[in-house]
Amino acid sequence: MKKTVVVAFLIWSLMVAVNASAGPSLDRILKKGELVVGTSGSQPPMTAVTKKGEIIGLDADISRAMAAAMGVKIRFVLKPFAELLPALEAGQVDMVLSGMTIKPKRNQKVAFVGPYYVTGKGILSVAAKYAALQDAKGLNTSDVNVAALKNSTSQEYAESLLAKAKLVLVDSYDDALDLLFNNKIDVLVADFPFCAITAYKYQDKGLMAGKSPLTFEPLGIAMAEDTLLINWVENFMIFLQGTGQLKKMHVQWLNGGPWVDDLP
Repeated sequence: MKKTVVVAFLIWSLMVAVNASAGPSLDRILKKGELVVGTSGSQPPMTAVTKKGEIIGLDADISRAMAAAMGVKIRFVLKPFAELLPALEAGQVDMVLSGMTIKPKRNQKVAFVGPYYVTGKGILSVAAKYAALQDAKGLNTSDVNVAALKNSTSQEYAESLLAKAKLVLVDSYDDALDLLFNNKIDVLVADFPFCAITAYKYQDKGLMAGKSPLTFEPLGIAMAEDTLLINWVENFMIFLQGTGQLKKMHVQWLNGGPWVDDLP
């Protein structure tokens, strides 16, 4: 985000903080001078950790932009995807940005702001098996082993539409890729951007991704119930989109680029 954009929104946000009685979450963030964001760090291009240990991705950039606009520091807490919402509910993080789909069941427990990006499910497989597995019909057979991220919409997709396949649940995409490379699974069901980026990264290993999303997945920012914090984030995302900064982030992270070579 350009410095002038950060400064403009910072002035606005500070006015809100001064002229309103902050809710418990926002008040805590402002008083300690730190925004704590939960993320998996293993879902590129949304969130990833480089070889040098830097957290990058669309979610990371949005998080840093929010912290800058609040006038506080950013701190990321890395956890397996399935542990992120429990961490939020336990107050261990202020919000979750980790390629998380806005779902009614999730929204019954935590608030969501978004969507900041709309995607869908994709499939990832080795070239030798890709042709037979590129649609749901090809996947839904008893001799196919399908991996999906635990407690994710990928798991829901596999359980509902690929009921005949053998489902293997994993804690991270890294675990799933290990299984795929070692021929212990036939296909990985994951977020479409991850499938596309990973197929690009591992072209030399013959990975191939589906050409289009299979489902509708609106991604959102999860946070605990705090009316002012939710309102602040809603307005910030409107500001980020209106100034064109969100679109620039999309272009930077969702179309591949040199950053892919920085991944382990």
